[in-house]
Amino acid sequence: MQVGMLYSACECMCVNGHVEAVCQKSYEVRPVCTPRVCPITPPSIAPIESPQLPPLGTTSCHQAQVYNEYTRQYEWQRICQ
Repeated sequence: MQVGMLYSACECMCVNGHVEAVCQKSYEVRPVCTPRVCPITPPSIAPIESPQLPPLGTTSCHQAQVYNEYTRQYEWQRICQ
């Protein structure tokens, strides 16, 4: 198995102004993110979330502002852990 494949579904992203490993699947091995400065999170109210069960392998979900490198803006996304 190649090392690059272990982290294929995980990315180091700015979440609520801090670097955090975000994975698509709960069983993915989270990489150690290199320290970097994230843009300041703008003040914003989280969108109202409809009740949903967390995906298998996770215990809770919450809304977080995730920085989009392409648009250079924070966007609200559902993060599950």
